[in-house]
This record gives sequence, structure tokens and C-alpha cells, in this order.
Amino acid sequence: MAEPFYTSHSVQKTKLMSTLSLIPIDNSLETLVNFAPANQKPKLAQGEDPALSEVTKQIAFLVRKHHLEYDQFVDVCQRVRRKLGLKRPKPERTLPQILSQEELHRYWKAINGNPDHEIMLKLLFYTAVRVSELVNIRVADVDLGSCKIFINQGKGSKDRYILFPATFRLTLETLLKAHPERRYLFENRHYKAYTPRRIQQIVAQYALKAGIEKHVHPHLFRHQMLTALTRHGLSDAQIQLISGHESKKSLEIYQHIGLESVEKAYQQAVREVAV
Repeated sequence: MAEPFYTSHSVQKTKLMSTLSLIPIDNSLETLVNFAPANQKPKLAQGEDPALSEVTKQIAFLVRKHHLEYDQFVDVCQRVRRKLGLKRPKPERTLPQILSQEELHRYWKAINGNPDHEIMLKLLFYTAVRVSELVNIRVADVDLGSCKIFINQGKGSKDRYILFPATFRLTLETLLKAHPERRYLFENRHYKAYTPRRIQQIVAQYALKAGIEKHVHPHLFRHQMLTALTRHGLSDAQIQLISGHESKKSLEIYQHIGLESVEKAYQQAVREVAV
């Protein structure tokens, strides 16, 4: 006698799981149970494994037989994965793409003629600050004496300090004296702070002018500087303080004190990568 349509979902799943356990399983099932979304066509390569094709047909038959909806099918696949101990492969992490020294030289050369943009983008580079933090730097946040800038409510709503090169102090001082009316360190011609989107556009336009084919964006400068500091021997703990990456709770309270111990190594390294 045919099974009634109104059989409970839990009974349907239990019976389907029992039936699935009778199907010969090999490693090819991992691809099957990590199935693609319904709106994505399955990738069927030429010469596909016949065993995989057969397993697919059997499971499709069982799903139809037990009248499973999409969410029920997802649940069954998750159970099968757990029962077989199958795990999704971790996505490969790709290293951030950075500019070569020759490309970097061409980039800064392309900015010549616009002092405001040159200072803004070099500060972005030297400090490895996030663009969302850069646009919110106020004049009052800049400490020329100690070569530090206060970042108010940066990523994760955390306050921190960033360092800038001692050789860049005079440049910033000149900028501030030239624009005493500013509230923000960098403002557009309408006396408003730049938006992150506008800085992205500025960064990209100079890359185009320099004939650089790589995708150049504000965060690339962050990768560029942190990579340079790493190559010059700064430790992970020192890089963490400079970059503002998530730190241990015990370090967060004393971050402004710990930054002083990093300053000498930072200043020495940044002199060698000056642009």
C-alpha cells in the first residue's frame, strides 16, 4: 500500500535516511551532499564518474518518493554529512595583491601636482589606517609632537592611536597651517570631510594615470605597509598595535602605552620604505 502523502516530516526523514544508508557510498558523495543552490546549474564535466551519476539518480528518486520540500532536503543532506563525517573543504585564502616597488614609484609620481591628494594618500600608506578611519580624522586628533594620530571610534567602535613617520611631521604641520579653518584633516572644496567612496575614486584615478593594471584601492596601501613592516622584522604583536587588528582583551586598555614600545621599530622601518 502506498505511503500517504500526510506522513509526518520526521517519519519521512527517518525512512529516507535509512534508505540512503543502503546506497553504496564513496568519497564522491561529498560533492553531492555539498550541493549547489537550486538556482545554480550543477557543474557536469565531460567523463563524469558513472558511480556519482547513479547515486544522484537514486537520491533524486528517494526525494521524489518521500515528497521532500527544499528545506527538508537540506536537512537530510546535513544529517548525511554528519553521519558520514564529511566536512566542507575550507576556502583557500589568497594573499593580498600588492604593488611592486616600480609600480609604487610610478603611482606617487602620478600624483605630483596635487599636494592635498599626495599628503592624504601618503598618510593612508604610511599609517596603514583604514579608509573609514582616515576620513574621520579631525585636526584636533593630530599630535605633531609625538607623531601620533588619535582614531576615535575606529573599526569595532574602538579608540586607538596610529603612528606616522617623524619625517612626515613637517608636511602635516605645513598642511595644518595652510588650512587653519579646517575641522577635519582632509576636506574637499566644499569644506566637508571626504567620503570613503570618494577616496576610493581618487586612489583609482591615479592608478589609471600611472598605467597600473592591478586593482589599486585604499586597502591595498594598508596591505602594502603591513607587508613592508613585516619584512623589516616587526613582530606580530607590534604589527597588531600599529594596524589596530583585533587584540587580546588584556592589551586593549593599555594599547596607547604599548604603542610607545613599537615606535622606534616603526620609525626605523618606515624610513626604508619612504616614498
